[in-house]
Amino acid sequence: MFTSRAEYRLTLRADNADARLTPRGLALGCIRGDRARRFQSRRAEVERARAQLGERSATPSELARHGIRVSVDGGRRTALSLLALGFGREITALWPELGDIAPRVQEEIATDVRYSGYLDRQAADIQAFRRDEALALPDDLPYAALPGLSSELKQTLGATRPATLGQAARLSGITPAALGILLRHARRSRGPTL
Repeated sequence: MFTSRAEYRLTLRADNADARLTPRGLALGCIRGDRARRFQSRRAEVERARAQLGERSATPSELARHGIRVSVDGGRRTALSLLALGFGREITALWPELGDIAPRVQEEIATDVRYSGYLDRQAADIQAFRRDEALALPDDLPYAALPGLSSELKQTLGATRPATLGQAARLSGITPAALGILLRHARRSRGPTL
């Protein structure tokens, strides 16, 4: 699968595959015993570390005294947000008790925090799409004339003439950008809503 074709590719990262898929394996009974205990222990370790990092905070001036330079806006920064900015050793110098957090756990948490804004936006997009999934596409929608669609998509859409946005989303080769184009045209064709 091409990454550009994965509808929610931020969620489908290789570095979070274990956290995403192991709970499903546990629910299906495919994962048991030592593997299940190791996974649950790792998840508990990550959640403990996340809580510890979230509980500690300092002002920009306090951070500057420890060699951590951030915007001087008066807002407190948590160790969690500092970790996402790439401050690892500096955090443990400021809060030595955080030195017990394993590097792999720090990296996992830092990556999650870095992506969190994008993931929140993606979750909102998913919800918006689910609301609009049943939205009817006009029968006479001129796919060949829609700017922004590849020639391949224009041909596929023209040949299949999906009735709803949800049906279009399930066609091979449809990208999130193409769904956005179809959504705009479907809403435009409905006219103003009261």
